[in-house]
Amino acid sequence: MADEWQPEFEQVGDFEPPDFERLDFERLFDEHQSMVFSLALRMTGDRGLAEEIAQDVFMEFDRNMAKIEGAQHAIFWLRRVTMSRSTDALRRRRARGMDFAVEMDENHAATVEERTSPLGGRLGILLATLPEAQRAAIILRYQEDLTPEEIAATLGAPVATVKSQLQRGLKLLRAKAESQLKEYIRAV
Repeated sequence: MADEWQPEFEQVGDFEPPDFERLDFERLFDEHQSMVFSLALRMTGDRGLAEEIAQDVFMEFDRNMAKIEGAQHAIFWLRRVTMSRSTDALRRRRARGMDFAVEMDENHAATVEERTSPLGGRLGILLATLPEAQRAAIILRYQEDLTPEEIAATLGAPVATVKSQLQRGLKLLRAKAESQLKEYIRAV
């Protein structure tokens, strides 16, 4: 029937017609909120700051939804903005004279998994002591399982720089682990 009734949406009070973009935002938020929070937490070492960064990232994401071209672009965008906001937050802290690595204690930024695994928590603390660029590259490589090319695109850096940061970061992390985690290293 061509003359079927179609519902009309009138604004009555606070009622608004369904917003289909909002549904997409909510689905993307549900799917990626833990990734955004986890990246911010690993970068900053501060749960409260990570929550604040995640909230800011998703508010900006909502404002920019029209520019997002698909699911993969959304993930790329969320990673890139999260890493950028985390780096900005660390720089603001340093400018105020607060070094997060000094403030951070073993349980402050630890996840449930890390609290039940003493090695995981201690590795997280060692990771937090790496320079920002090395930490960012390692987090994106081993937490997000990105290739060096994908990391370079996310961070806006040359691939060679990312590979160098990974190599230097792992070397530094290994040296710190050898000196601070002796009880976990096998005698050769």
